[in-house]
Amino acid sequence: MALTVCDLQPRFPPSLRHKQSLSNARYVTFHFTLNRNLHLPLSPFLPTGSRLGDRRFHPVKFTSVDGLSIQNNPEHRELQQAHQNEELRERLRSLFETFRSILPGGSWWNLSGEYVDVVTASKPVTVWRALRRMWQLVANDRWVIFTAFSALILAAISEISIPHFLTASVFSAQSGDVMVFRRNVFLLVLFCVVSGICSGLRGCCFGIANMILVKRMRETLYSALLFQDISFFDTATVGELTSRLGADCQQVSRVIGNDLNLISRNVLQATGALIYLLILSWPLGLCTLAICSALAVILLRYGQYQKKSAKLTQELTATANEIAQETISLMRTVRVYGTEELELGRYKLWLEKLASISLRQSGAYGFWNLSFNTLYHSAQVVAVLIGGMSILAGRLTAEQLTKFILYGEWLIYSTWWVGDNISSLMQSVGASEKVFQLMDLMPSNQFISEGLKFQRLTGNIDFMNVSFYYPSRATVPVLQNVNLSMTPDEVVAIVGLSGSGKSTLVNLLLRLYEPTDELVLLQILIDGFPLKELDIKWLRERVGFVGQEPRLFRTDISSNIKYGCPRDVQQEDVELAAKEAFAHDFITSLPNGYKTVVDDDLLSGGQKQRIAIARAILRDPVILILDEATSALDAESEHNVKGVLRSVRNDSRTKRTVIVIAHRLSTIQAADRIVVMEGGQIVEIGSHRELLLKNGLYARLTRIQADAIA
Repeated sequence: MALTVCDLQPRFPPSLRHKQSLSNARYVTFHFTLNRNLHLPLSPFLPTGSRLGDRRFHPVKFTSVDGLSIQNNPEHRELQQAHQNEELRERLRSLFETFRSILPGGSWWNLSGEYVDVVTASKPVTVWRALRRMWQLVANDRWVIFTAFSALILAAISEISIPHFLTASVFSAQSGDVMVFRRNVFLLVLFCVVSGICSGLRGCCFGIANMILVKRMRETLYSALLFQDISFFDTATVGELTSRLGADCQQVSRVIGNDLNLISRNVLQATGALIYLLILSWPLGLCTLAICSALAVILLRYGQYQKKSAKLTQELTATANEIAQETISLMRTVRVYGTEELELGRYKLWLEKLASISLRQSGAYGFWNLSFNTLYHSAQVVAVLIGGMSILAGRLTAEQLTKFILYGEWLIYSTWWVGDNISSLMQSVGASEKVFQLMDLMPSNQFISEGLKFQRLTGNIDFMNVSFYYPSRATVPVLQNVNLSMTPDEVVAIVGLSGSGKSTLVNLLLRLYEPTDELVLLQILIDGFPLKELDIKWLRERVGFVGQEPRLFRTDISSNIKYGCPRDVQQEDVELAAKEAFAHDFITSLPNGYKTVVDDDLLSGGQKQRIAIARAILRDPVILILDEATSALDAESEHNVKGVLRSVRNDSRTKRTVIVIAHRLSTIQAADRIVVMEGGQIVEIGSHRELLLKNGLYARLTRIQADAIA
């Protein structure tokens, strides 16, 4: 079949049309040879009953232009062959580059590329520095360490003597010397018994030392974390910190119980074996020493690589734990929005990075084993060749060569064990870098310095020209020139839009943040004294606080209400505080009453807030702070909390300064003063009626909420 195509004249831009070479239409004839055996089912794409859908279309089998076959064109075949050759060269080059990258020292082993974003900058920890820090943790129980190393030395000496007397017993029996045979067997049994007893004592003492180390390390790390400023926890994640306390400390604890134990034992045994070999035959001993030296160089390089990979593994594990903990804690949100696959993908991404590092670690371990086996068998061959020639020359006996082979194998295996445990030691040191970095953090100044303590706190509070910027957002002012005074026996309500600085005032009053001089001009007075000069622990014992989202501990309700109370209280006091917070009725309706263990699924948000209010009331505070304490309460419970505020204010026994932060304006209508904030500044102050008459921001917010309810 031939198809004639007309007017194949190319179209040029207007500026190039004068260069057009084809002025007339040209006819080009294409010849197609058809393959009639191929049937294309087009009917699914055409309407039912279409005749076109039943026709057969035949693909092009042979093509020619103006009668010239493209396939038979020599130039076309040459171009096609050249293209195939180029593809083959590219494949071979890629295969060669891949092979070269996986050799020792190749780019595949590089760990500082795609993982550098998760490695935190910290001062590198050397082996000696890490061991010194660990010794400081177990120094008070040094007798355990001394006993362990004493037993290790005796066990190593006994074990290294066993091959000598074993060989001597065999050859003395062969020679028929009964007295020598009995003496050798006696010493052999003695060293075996001593080795067994000392090995057991060594293992027990090193296990105790390991337990002491991990306990003290976790205590020290947890103590360092607890006494940090709140700003530290704004940047650190829970998953990362729990990973440091758990997996990292456990990894570091292997240093004494496993690594130092086995390294010390095998170094002693290798030293004894080498001395014995040099005494037997110094040429054979030097050959074995050269092989062990090569093995030592390889193991040092391998240990450095394992240290770096272990550090990366700990970082990636912490990140993966953080993602898993975040997802599980927000499982209801994940389920509602159907993002299970998305969260699984996030977790798998970090697992793939962990697997990539583990693959490199396995490859490095494979090269280490390859080197060891090669050098080990080389030592055997050298011992047999040189030892055999020495026997033929009369310089060695068969007994001496047998001893040499046994001690040569002992030396090689001791070197292998030292290398293997140095690798584990490097991994532990790599994991310890972040742990020691956190342990070295200085506690907050408020826990170090001792401040003033009054005989009696009255509760006068003055904010004088307070301006504040959060350290993480130094360019965004949160408070600007705030001036506010509060007196005892007064309820002061603070209202405003979200982000206006209401909760920040409370955070500064509780000294949850320690702003720096460069970022803040701050002066807060308590009873006329600067807040920074007061003993913060003493002050917090006299402050009751209920936050926006009260978190309860996973213990019984009674313990949650008594939590942090500075005085001894009885169960009657707990129940009285719960009744004042209108929590007693729902608590007694629970299966175990006040002994019911708190569970997130057991209590509603309003019930948790009432328990938190009861906890604050039980402290009998001089300053009571309610930060959105009624946000999760229903109308009846909110009405009851208003009664709590009135009873607290009218309590004749104690005058209290009450600070209420609320978005629900109905909660604070009965407050003595209402402070209205906007953009970090105080814009209005007055009672509910006075602010309505001003027709300002407060009146506008009141109308908006009234319209929303209507």
